Amino acid sequence: METENLVSPIPNQSQFKGALVPALAILLIIVAGGLTGRFLANRGLSSGGGVEVVQIGKEVGIKDEKTFRDTASGRLEVDASNSGAEGSHKLIRPGGLSQTAYLISSVIDLDQFVGKCVQVWGETFAAQKAGWLMDVGRAKILDSCPEGL
Repeated sequence: METENLVSPIPNQSQFKGALVPALAILLIIVAGGLTGRFLANRGLSSGGGVEVVQIGKEVGIKDEKTFRDTASGRLEVDASNSGAEGSHKLIRPGGLSQTAYLISSVIDLDQFVGKCVQVWGETFAAQKAGWLMDVGRAKILDSCPEGL
């Protein structure tokens, strides 16, 4: 009957030294990355270029009148018509269907203004089918709707 060797020899310490150097290097890289991330997070980032971000009760968006220089007022609705017109929302304005502005926004959530009378500031884009397509950068809830709505 053969007996198994239950005791193994103690490994040579030089084997551990070969694995210790890469392990310490990896640990050092992880610690350096964590410290760099913490430093960058605590630096405090600005919105850039002197742009004022507005979020005061009735007004939301970016107050950048060079980029968002076009403005319109009306009642904001979701564009659920699927008529092929561009825009996720539409701004119903006095003067009938021809005055409707179709809206998208890369800055604010337009859903929070649905059913409300608003003034929007944005940038006009060329549209395929819509008469007026605007990327909204700022919106303000009006106290009353424009006359004719």
